[in-house]
Amino acid sequence: MLTVIAFVVAIGVLIAVHEYGHYRVAVACGVKVLRFSVGFGKTLYRWQPKRQHPGQSTEFVIGAFPLGGYVKMLDEREGPVAPEERHRAFNTQPLRSRAAIVAAGPIANLLLAVVLYTVVNWIGVDEPVAKLARPVAASLAEAAGLRGGEHVTRAGFDGDLAPVQSFEDLRWRMTRGALDGQDLTLEIAGEDGRPERQIVLPLSRMEAKDADPQMFRKIGVLAPLTRPEIGQVMAGSAAERAGLRDGDLVRAIGNAPIVDGQQLREVIRTSIDGDQPRAQTWQVLRGGQLLELEVKPELRDEAGVKVGRIGAYVGAPPEMVTVRQGPIDGVWRGIVRTWEVSALTVRMMGKMVIGEASLKNLSGPLTIADYAGKSASLGLTQYLVFLALISVSLGVLNLMPLPVLDGGHLMYYLWEGLTGKSVSDAWMERLQRGGVALLLVMMSVALFNDVTRLFG
Repeated sequence: MLTVIAFVVAIGVLIAVHEYGHYRVAVACGVKVLRFSVGFGKTLYRWQPKRQHPGQSTEFVIGAFPLGGYVKMLDEREGPVAPEERHRAFNTQPLRSRAAIVAAGPIANLLLAVVLYTVVNWIGVDEPVAKLARPVAASLAEAAGLRGGEHVTRAGFDGDLAPVQSFEDLRWRMTRGALDGQDLTLEIAGEDGRPERQIVLPLSRMEAKDADPQMFRKIGVLAPLTRPEIGQVMAGSAAERAGLRDGDLVRAIGNAPIVDGQQLREVIRTSIDGDQPRAQTWQVLRGGQLLELEVKPELRDEAGVKVGRIGAYVGAPPEMVTVRQGPIDGVWRGIVRTWEVSALTVRMMGKMVIGEASLKNLSGPLTIADYAGKSASLGLTQYLVFLALISVSLGVLNLMPLPVLDGGHLMYYLWEGLTGKSVSDAWMERLQRGGVALLLVMMSVALFNDVTRLFG
């Protein structure tokens, strides 16, 4: 139920803001708005406020099908217009006014993202400190010299280093670097907090196409540093059969010392020989006493890969820090994050078009609903971050030069501005058909990806 509510609220808010952008600028330009609808299909609720802007008699509607909305304006191309109201029809407006009305929807979504990121910056959010777990074996991080336990205080591209506020902040920069093909420089602090050394992650070598868990495995930085502690043990699990208990601190497995929870998870994951799990001797610290236990993981098949599992929570919670910004810094960081996410989205779309990025990066309503529920369950700030991310995606998507989207109409107006002639009706019809076909293909791919992620 939480997933459904969170999804409906998210879609409703984002569409309402998008359409309000069109509506508000249309009113400001003197265009008569006939209907403001959030959703399509059967009307669930309608109202017509008595007090409206001068000359407006807009009907506000909520439709049964929530995945969309529209603002219907007075327009000679859609029906007869009285001579005395012709000056208020959309099609009679100057080019700059029409372009402004069309662009206002996506811009409203981008402004909403700035507001949401700003609010999150002001509220503050608890995130793991940027202390690194032991890197994955044979990964870029291990080859670069990371061994686990490093505290990253600054990071950046091309020598332009900026403070790293949390592990999530560092993870975002690694994502940008991997997808953009840029090397990331990390500044490591010593125990006294002073800069000790710099390490370069050669992310340009990856040629990453998907922002998925496999990308981070190749980088080698999967999680923040945690104590290699055993948490809740499931009844009947391999951990219970081996005698492991909540609070056990793992010191070594075989001859290999264990220094953090991520390393312990990797050792468990790879404790298999072919199709059989491998029993190993664990040294655990319990109540001040060092014990030796024989642990044999259970074999699991995850996405076609054989991995080991013990049926217990592995790793203590990481050290946390509250990331909060002041009034001015919060706004500025909201603007910067919106720009960064928008730019990355545009680049990924471009790479998908030319085949440098996988179409698996497209997500549809099922994935959005899934993440809406997950983010809402984590708290208000995480849900606001989710809303901001989807709002950016909606704004950028609508600016794509597809005829059925706002960006397509802006391309028509660009042509009109350059040539002095509007696009002919015949060409408009052809372009609309092509745009609908391409949009249906994109929606089909996104839905296929959704089903694959959630059920495959």
